[in-house]
Amino acid sequence: MRNRRILITGGAGFIGSNLANELADDNEVIALDSLYLGTPDNLGGSVEFVEKDVLDDDLPTDVDVVFHLSALSSYAMHEDYTQEGARVNVEGFVNVVEQACRDDCDTFVYASTSSVYGSRKQPTPEDAPAVARTGYEASKLARERYAEFFSNRHGVSVAGMRLFSVYGGYGSAERHKGRYANVVAQFADAIAGGRSPVLYGDGEQTRDFVYVSDVVRALSLAAEHRLDGVYNVGTGTGRSFNEVVEAVSTEIGVDAGAEYVENPIPDEVYVHDTCADCSKLHGKTGWTPKVGFDEGIRMVCSEYFRKGR
Repeated sequence: MRNRRILITGGAGFIGSNLANELADDNEVIALDSLYLGTPDNLGGSVEFVEKDVLDDDLPTDVDVVFHLSALSSYAMHEDYTQEGARVNVEGFVNVVEQACRDDCDTFVYASTSSVYGSRKQPTPEDAPAVARTGYEASKLARERYAEFFSNRHGVSVAGMRLFSVYGGYGSAERHKGRYANVVAQFADAIAGGRSPVLYGDGEQTRDFVYVSDVVRALSLAAEHRLDGVYNVGTGTGRSFNEVVEAVSTEIGVDAGAEYVENPIPDEVYVHDTCADCSKLHGKTGWTPKVGFDEGIRMVCSEYFRKGR
């Protein structure tokens, strides 16, 4: 995209800041963030930062495109704060889109989640059954329904991106999230420091890990093509946590082992396996992931040191 005025909510967070910095070379970018999980230190100098909450009035929505990434973004954040999660994830979404519609914005892209599919080892298409087992999943499905409403009522384009397991290293704006950072970054930081990464259960749960730069490109293409509906963003391959630990250990050259603990998340809500079918997004935009698993692990580990150094 070029010469657009763009608002990114959650713009100082992990995905948001990577998107903001990428788009700022050719566009006027506003990163809005409450600083709950973000920090303006993640942003380049050409990005305008606004500290506001998505529930506030008078948001800077006089823009051409809104990327709505602000959310309480995990099961853990919602479990003890279900009402607050609904306010931020659902009411906040409605508030941002309504204000932007009043300012004649007609292009919206927002973050949803692959968790709504539950555990699936085979590539999962968007028309697979979606179920809310947690408050987090309920809030994202509610967001999808409101997106459908806005598209039908106002004639705007509203694309929901069902993101799979987005990862990058701490140097790609994850360090500030602490225990909410992606597991690849957490495992790499532990192993580089000679500590054993902590894995739930036997470590054989799988995730479809997709590198953050590929997610940024998917979000941008969704806006460029003014997509409607929901779209998966993943790679089509699941990797176990044990595989991640082995790959990181090999790349860094440190065998810290792994500590296996009982999974604190109940079996009935824990997503054990994920795998994306992204043919719908590819068909609409030509998007495919460019960063393979091995290359992604190398980039994460390069923030520390390589084997043989």
